[in-house]
Amino acid sequence: MKRVFIKTYGCQMNERDSESVAHDLETNGYALVSDEKLADIVLLNTCSVREKAELKAIGKANQLLSQKRGQKNITLGILGCMAQNRGSELTNSVKGVDLIVGTQKFHRVSEYLDRISSDQSKETQPLISLDEEKGSQNKINQHLISDQKQVSSFVSIMQGCNMNCTFCIVPKTRGKERYREIHDICDEIKLLRDKGVREITLLGQIVNAYGRGVFKRIDEKSPFVQLLEKIHEIDGIERIRFTSPHPTSFGSDLIEAFVRLPKLCDYAHLPMQSGSNKVLKSMNRPYSIEKFLSIVQSLRSKNKNMRLSTDVIVGYPGESETDFQETLSAFKESAFEMAFIFKYSERSGTRAANLPDKIPQSIKEERNQILLKTLDKQSLESNIKLISSKLDVLVESRAKKGRGEYMGRTSCFRKVIFPAESHSIGKILPVEILEVSSTILKGKIV
Repeated sequence: MKRVFIKTYGCQMNERDSESVAHDLETNGYALVSDEKLADIVLLNTCSVREKAELKAIGKANQLLSQKRGQKNITLGILGCMAQNRGSELTNSVKGVDLIVGTQKFHRVSEYLDRISSDQSKETQPLISLDEEKGSQNKINQHLISDQKQVSSFVSIMQGCNMNCTFCIVPKTRGKERYREIHDICDEIKLLRDKGVREITLLGQIVNAYGRGVFKRIDEKSPFVQLLEKIHEIDGIERIRFTSPHPTSFGSDLIEAFVRLPKLCDYAHLPMQSGSNKVLKSMNRPYSIEKFLSIVQSLRSKNKNMRLSTDVIVGYPGESETDFQETLSAFKESAFEMAFIFKYSERSGTRAANLPDKIPQSIKEERNQILLKTLDKQSLESNIKLISSKLDVLVESRAKKGRGEYMGRTSCFRKVIFPAESHSIGKILPVEILEVSSTILKGKIV
């Protein structure tokens, strides 16, 4: 039996894709291992959002190939966004790679490995599969649920992206938006429920744009809100989350859903990218900062427990000091408690790569640090307000550090550490908050 090790780079979408690949491999007679040294086959599921991510994966691939040329003859496959982005060009950067698979072919990995294995006695070129495949969005629906209780799971509801942000390579690597049917998604979630999952996170490149232009609005509700309502009806699913949305698809029906659907968690990720209208226009982000802030205000006023996170890019080409100060101001006004703050990274194949007025790395670093310090302050202030309060926590697992302690999350996605027993996993328990940092709450079950 061939043993396979899968290493995943990047976002939750990639994690979900890797899980589906793993299920396909196990179903077709391959054994999964957690140590690459034990593997006959190593698959790297890659990311292309930043150049650093690609270089990291290429470095790892070449390290593995040096072992292949030495004492261990492994089969090496490169999957995902970098494979789709670079295609056959990867054979120049990674000499000796056996398999290159794009983002619409994950469900065919075991088939391709069988083919490579049958041809091992011959001199062969790498097997490269990058074509679009109709219906591929419906293939990322299998899960690996281990014997250890799994409380939370990702569910992909769509693939691709129809937006054209100037800094982003995703439309090239993931293709146009394709949506799964609501009943198929719900059937998948019911199977997860039957295996002990209590919380699901819906995934999509623009997740709240689900179904646009394909499925009808009903009673003034978008297809995405209709999907949330159907999932909300599933007994045994206690919490619903989603990522990553886009401000332009954050309609009033979705904002109201945070009030009338108790299972929809008090947390939203709302990518701002910049607080400058000039920069937003250059990024081809089709909203103003005023519109963005109105969404923030609506979410917080409708749901007093709402916690918000965001994405911000600093050092985008042409970003002046005034532009950055506008971003800092909007960041503070929004009072984000969590954020992914990126220094702009040029990606070949995007329109932004050809823009003038590049920002020096030192200024990018300075602006990045200012936002990170602001985030730390805002998050700590938010968490301090929770001391002595009692919060419902879904217990997920043992804490990584600390004897007898377990980790769970509140509805608003705060991580909580507290003493508990193993039978608590999967339960929602009341926890009194005793102490906090900017990133973690600590407490006791009451």
